[in-house]
Amino acid sequence: MVLSKEILLSDLLRHRVCCDSGIDHGPGLTAWMHPPVHRILGWVTRPSALKLSREVWRLNQLKGFSTSQAFVKGTCSESDQITIDRLPTLLEAELLNYKSEKLGIIADFSFNPFSGVIINYFISRSDPRLPGTSRWRLEINRIIDQQPGVVSTNLKTLDDLPITRSSLRQNLINKSKVFRDQLQDISYRASDRLEGWLEDSNFNPYSSNQSEDYESNLDLNESYNSDNDPLDGWEDNLNSNSKDTRFVDRVKHQDDPWI
Repeated sequence: MVLSKEILLSDLLRHRVCCDSGIDHGPGLTAWMHPPVHRILGWVTRPSALKLSREVWRLNQLKGFSTSQAFVKGTCSESDQITIDRLPTLLEAELLNYKSEKLGIIADFSFNPFSGVIINYFISRSDPRLPGTSRWRLEINRIIDQQPGVVSTNLKTLDDLPITRSSLRQNLINKSKVFRDQLQDISYRASDRLEGWLEDSNFNPYSSNQSEDYESNLDLNESYNSDNDPLDGWEDNLNSNSKDTRFVDRVKHQDDPWI
């Protein structure tokens, strides 16, 4: 396979190195870096789990990939694990925000295989060896200082960085946050509409128009009660001596136990 312009270090280390002589030199172990200029110079392989020796390859020896192998040309340089541990690296360095608080660790990076220039670092909040952990992309220009094992940035939280791979937990957190924001936005819109409806409503009892209408209704009622009262000509027949009235009185007296 032809080399692309951008490769993940984790993809490189996952392939077993095969030289032009057909010898299997084992899987990748770690990167050989030059952190001050953010560049990868090569990588280290472990030819056997029973040997303490390590093999170091230059990046320009990489010629291509297959499904499981990385093909190199030329010979390697032999070293040991103690020397490899002393090589400067930013892998597994702590990422700090502007308050010097830990946000995560550098778990991976992408680079150009032709120049070795590191393009982006990838941050993990938890142990990067755990499967399915999230990755946030950190651009080089966000780094303001770096020391062995520590990288300082002007970030506030990891949310200031674009996420490139989400775990199930991170997906759930993001979806819950989106749903909460949408619910809050709907609540604000409903409140604004209700306030606007109340301001535009004509049912305010304290408005001047309503007061004038109320006073005019009072005047109409007073004129109606004084001039056109239908009860003015009503004759009260309850005190008359009609037959119906006497019958009613008699019935009342019969039913009254105190009389």
